[in-house]
Amino acid sequence: MDKRRIDRDSVWRNARIPSRTNAAERDDAHAQRGAAHTPYPASRRGEEVRVYGCNACLAVFAKRLDDVRKVYLTDARIAEFKSVLAWCVKQRIGYRVVENEDLDRLTESQHHEGVCFEVRKSPPLPLRELLQRIPRDEPALLIWLDGVGNPHNVGALLRSAANFGARGAILPADAPALSGAAMRVAEGGAEAVPLAQAHAGEDVFESLHDAGFAVAATVPRAGRDLYENKLPDRLALILGAEGEGMSARLIADADLRLTVPGTGAVESLNVSASAAVLFAEYWRQHLS
Repeated sequence: MDKRRIDRDSVWRNARIPSRTNAAERDDAHAQRGAAHTPYPASRRGEEVRVYGCNACLAVFAKRLDDVRKVYLTDARIAEFKSVLAWCVKQRIGYRVVENEDLDRLTESQHHEGVCFEVRKSPPLPLRELLQRIPRDEPALLIWLDGVGNPHNVGALLRSAANFGARGAILPADAPALSGAAMRVAEGGAEAVPLAQAHAGEDVFESLHDAGFAVAATVPRAGRDLYENKLPDRLALILGAEGEGMSARLIADADLRLTVPGTGAVESLNVSASAAVLFAEYWRQHLS
């Protein structure tokens, strides 16, 4: 085995939880931080993702504990993540106390909130498996993302979807895995809303219709007024890409087209803002 690999791994195994609230505790923390400026182990490309932000990391820890591979955090987060660190020691999972600047580099962001987990990626479900999990006699809201790629929009969508009880989000066949940035913005919503991915060539409309879902396209104008129409109790909402919007084919094939009314002072809402309004109205009609 590579000698450098052995030395690097020993740093993780020897980390200890600072458990005292005196000068000795500070010395322990500084001792752990002594290796912070050595090269960090790279996350396994394609297998792991760096999740950051307090709520995102705590949601991962609560929902899929076994996927956590490494933990990085600052002094300020030790108390809040004490149970996480205790679990790391018990399970021999590496953790390091680092500086904010180290997390800036690890996450390529300044919005990490003092914590970052390296987490095994969770692959999306096949679409038909997601649909089989939803009883046919229950109202249910699904979201179908048509090329929405901005991680902040994806994260905001998942946060709103979790808040308003969406049962899942459908990703296109070629969509990449969720990024750490999207998971941070989702504030835990990425763990609450199951993700499904259509396979190449799959007829998503047929699958949804077979499961009893009506499909609605969201359009900025010329659709049915959201507030003047009863929404189907099993509804899949298509949300279009930033800039170019939804594909014409999906709009034409949808069972209905919905528009969020407004003053007309702006051309349209941001996709995540529009989604939150739509989800809230569905929740009001069927789940509140």
